[in-house]
Amino acid sequence: MVKETKYYDILGVPPTASESDLKKAYRKMALKYHPDKNPGEEAEEKFKEISQAYEVLADAKKREVYDRGGEEAIKGGGSGSGMDFHSPMDIFDMFFGGGGGGGRRQQGPRRGKDVVHQLKINLEDMYNGATRKLALQKNVICSKCEGRGGKEGAVTKCTNCRGTGMQVRVQQLGPGMVQQIQSMCHECRGEGECIDPKLRCKTCVGQKIVKERKILEVHIDKGMKDGQQIRFSGEGDQEPGLEPGDIVIVLDEKEHPQFHRRGTDLITHKELQLVEALCGFQKTIKTLDGRSLVITCLPGEVVADRAIKCVMGEGMPVYRDPFEKGRLIVQFNVKFPDKIDPAKIATLETCLPPREEEIIPDGSEHVTLLAYDPSEDRGRGGLHRRGEAYDSDDDQPGGQRVQCASH
Repeated sequence: MVKETKYYDILGVPPTASESDLKKAYRKMALKYHPDKNPGEEAEEKFKEISQAYEVLADAKKREVYDRGGEEAIKGGGSGSGMDFHSPMDIFDMFFGGGGGGGRRQQGPRRGKDVVHQLKINLEDMYNGATRKLALQKNVICSKCEGRGGKEGAVTKCTNCRGTGMQVRVQQLGPGMVQQIQSMCHECRGEGECIDPKLRCKTCVGQKIVKERKILEVHIDKGMKDGQQIRFSGEGDQEPGLEPGDIVIVLDEKEHPQFHRRGTDLITHKELQLVEALCGFQKTIKTLDGRSLVITCLPGEVVADRAIKCVMGEGMPVYRDPFEKGRLIVQFNVKFPDKIDPAKIATLETCLPPREEEIIPDGSEHVTLLAYDPSEDRGRGGLHRRGEAYDSDDDQPGGQRVQCASH
């Protein structure tokens, strides 16, 4: 049990979320609320909350402290476990492998920010490989004025801030007490230079950069994963005096109606009628590259409800080794009939193993058996609270050991 769920709620995950779930949730929300895409204090505060929640929950020790004592414990409220949070941009750059953000010094020329874009990809494209064209708007240095903002001699140092881009104002608070306030220069807007309006470049209107439409060809190799990055070096926004950053494409795997991916394994479900589970069957599975696989259970081989079997070499291709593939894991769900004709019970019993005879003690009470609704348990602290029943895990369907078979 956790004391509070605020950080989990911010990321939109349950308290039982795995490390993979946390990464996926952070990636989607950080891209959605990044200040570059959503200017304004509200989006900036939301981005900060997302980064803080992920920083805590992604660290096993911090997460344990938070689960026990909540946000108060993490920030030092009585437990001695207070911590200083990193800059939200630092966490974003560390997560996406960013280039020049967060105030970290680098060797070589100053470098612009990386531009991160999310690209939704279906599972078929990750299985077969594909090429996608992505249209982007990027900043490029104005070719007309070569990034100066105007003609030769048009750019001069701002006389108001003397080229610093900042203004310093002294305010008296009381006798012998003054306060020094630093703010951005309103004349040059913090750039430290001014451009004569008469000599200003007509193409970029003195901005030194213009917008350009860029078409990128994104190659998705076989076996690529959700969250994997494809980097285009030096294709980021251009800015005078800075080396361009990169364009980073982050793959976002769409949910598939038939298959669930786990590493190089593909998991699917097949429904069986009771007669198929007891008397054998043949079923077809259509693969992600359009082939049809036939799976067979011979008569006399009983398949239990939620039984798991697998076919070797029919899962996802291994990245950069596409001739190697994982397993196709099949979980069988047996559909039982609602009722059986009482006249056929005796015939059915001759085909099945004999039932064990139950000895009923004298004085036993006869009760009525009703249908059970699991939702009624949640408010009573019953089976759900102890986690003893009705727990499911997509990564380990049925909780059974995997049996592998190749046909």
